[in-house]
Amino acid sequence: MSRELLKGNTAIAEAAIRAGLQAYFGYPITPQTELLEWMAQRMPELGRTFVQAESELAAINMVYGAACTGVRVMTSSSSPGVSLMMEGLSYIAGTEVPAVLVDVMRGGPGLGNIAPAQGDYNQIVHGGGHGDYQVITLAPASVQEAIDLTVQAFDLAEQYRSIVVLLLDGSLGQMMEPAELPPMQPLRSTRPDWAVDGANGRPRRFLSSIYLNPPDEEAANLRMLRRWQVIQANEVRCKTYFMDDARFAVVGFGSTGRMALSAVRAARAEGIPVGLVRPISLSPFPNAVIEEVSRQVESLLVVEMNSGQMLEDVRLACHDRVPVEFYGRLGGVVPFPDEVLAEIRALAAGRPAGSEHPRDRWLSRMAQVQA
Repeated sequence: MSRELLKGNTAIAEAAIRAGLQAYFGYPITPQTELLEWMAQRMPELGRTFVQAESELAAINMVYGAACTGVRVMTSSSSPGVSLMMEGLSYIAGTEVPAVLVDVMRGGPGLGNIAPAQGDYNQIVHGGGHGDYQVITLAPASVQEAIDLTVQAFDLAEQYRSIVVLLLDGSLGQMMEPAELPPMQPLRSTRPDWAVDGANGRPRRFLSSIYLNPPDEEAANLRMLRRWQVIQANEVRCKTYFMDDARFAVVGFGSTGRMALSAVRAARAEGIPVGLVRPISLSPFPNAVIEEVSRQVESLLVVEMNSGQMLEDVRLACHDRVPVEFYGRLGGVVPFPDEVLAEIRALAAGRPAGSEHPRDRWLSRMAQVQA
């Protein structure tokens, strides 16, 4: 296979198709609309199911129905559209059927804007619909990684009968860079033994998220939790850079992690022994990696395009062993490498951490800059 210039949104769509996607249901919303548009063209060409639903609410419930039949099914949206899908996502999780969701994040809260942001971290990793459940969440930092993780998402969803979310910001959805698509996989000819596909000569199958008897609901929740323990043990994904001799470390995911790598390289050129930790699986979170890094370095810097949502997971993983600083940009403002480089320099110079929350220290610095 050869590399070609691909846009993030369309690359994800084509990767899903080549991974054996059988049905797509969605609704247009910027900055992910190209993904839906690509599906609208390619899925009918291949004789597969494509429906532009009347809303995100309708789309996620169509996904729910298709998932119960055991086909590979997917939807995509952006931040406020994903919010509308939360009830349906909870039903899918409670019914324990596999589905893939692509969330191309935009500025918010509210309708916000169409600029890239990372404000959906809590909504996906710690939020979601009602009840006790977790979703596997993967955060690519390049078009190639988005392609590769899309293919993996379907395999993981089926292996664990789970929702898998590909979480990226609008800049990655819109950017173009050379990447290689996977070969086309044949569609599966058989259905899983749990799927509802018409009871003909076999016992009736029944899929539901309704457990009216509380002990039955508890048993279902415990079953999902034990499955999540297996996911935590086997599906953590994380990349580290320049950590062999690092005395300081930056932590960032997705596009922010990619941008932070440029700042880390520049700091290294200045002689600052800093490394980068880029979580790829935000859920399950690479707690063990962060904990080990906290035993090695003098301090950490978390960089995000939000007000510090992953920050709390990093602080928990560190167990207060080392100071943790934070730098964020909000509302669709993308940080530049020079901004992060300035924070790394301050970290290396021993900027006093103080006793207040890292977010409070960051807000004080932002106020001085804006003044």
